Amino acid sequence: MKRAPFLLLLSALLLAQATEVEITAEPHHHLVFSNDQIRVFNVEVPPSQATLMHWHHHDYFYVTLGDIDLTNEVEGKPPAEVKLKDGETRFSPGPFAHLVRDLSPQPFRNVTIELMQDDKLRQSPAHWDEGRGLNVLQGGTREIIFVKDGVRVSEVELQPGGMIPAHHHSGPHFAVAVTDYQLRSDVAGKPAEKIEMKAGESRWFAGNYSHTVTNVGHTPAKYVTLEFP
Repeated sequence: MKRAPFLLLLSALLLAQATEVEITAEPHHHLVFSNDQIRVFNVEVPPSQATLMHWHHHDYFYVTLGDIDLTNEVEGKPPAEVKLKDGETRFSPGPFAHLVRDLSPQPFRNVTIELMQDDKLRQSPAHWDEGRGLNVLQGGTREIIFVKDGVRVSEVELQPGGMIPAHHHSGPHFAVAVTDYQLRSDVAGKPAEKIEMKAGESRWFAGNYSHTVTNVGHTPAKYVTLEFP
């Protein structure tokens, strides 16, 4: 007779563990920014631990911080081992539920950027002339990695003193710092703006302006940008 309550409790615990949660309820995902276009989470999973099974209802990008070895366990599929490099950026179409298990001796960290208007973006006409390519800059590089859902994703590396020449942002863009850096943004007709960010920090920039960007720090600067049409 005493086994019945125990079995009921065990069944309830197993059911609770198997239930998917919303990404906002997953304790390793920390919401740091949101607007009508994106929702951004800083993710950190300690070594040998895993997230809860959680939902991604929208398409999303993620920028990895640090080399990492993990398993991606999508509901209904066998676990897949994934090795990621520092600064590696990938795209995942939703919706799906999964958990991520850290197999490395260091924490798994990334910045996850959900596209809140993914339905609309999937239907958007081609906006960018370049879908991939490497541009050699004065003291650095800018590599266009891919275009997904109309969003162009690039990786920028600037040595101290390196500069991106004058360029125009017709739409908004979002930047994720892969390293600590100090940049100067020079917009015509406005005072220069110093942009200081730590690795893992991110920032939304409104569009419709032209500027040059210079690394005014003493160490190389590396960051990822998402440009919206």
